Amino acid sequence: MDDELEALKKKKLEELQRQLAYQQALEQQEEEQEKLEEERKRILSYILTSEARERMARIRMARPEYAQAIENQLIILAQSGKIHQKITDQQLKELLAQLAQRKKDIKIRRSGL
Repeated sequence: MDDELEALKKKKLEELQRQLAYQQALEQQEEEQEKLEEERKRILSYILTSEARERMARIRMARPEYAQAIENQLIILAQSGKIHQKITDQQLKELLAQLAQRKKDIKIRRSGL
């Protein structure tokens, strides 16, 4: 009887330790995600004027995936040294227009039908 009780206690303790380790891993992952997001915001505030940041915020509300893709491209350009001054709202509009034009140019053609 004591052996069974000890086995149950040991099993319960192992389960609690696994849950604790899982919870700690989740918390660490959340912290890392928050740090990355803060770094993204810092870089974007450095390379975008306040008007351009406002435009990106509106885009993010309407189309979050699209906004993130644009932000990623801007961050890559900044990190590679290709952005030498803050991007204005007008420049951002032009960039968005170019991206929209590229998207429209993609066509799928079927052959043999």
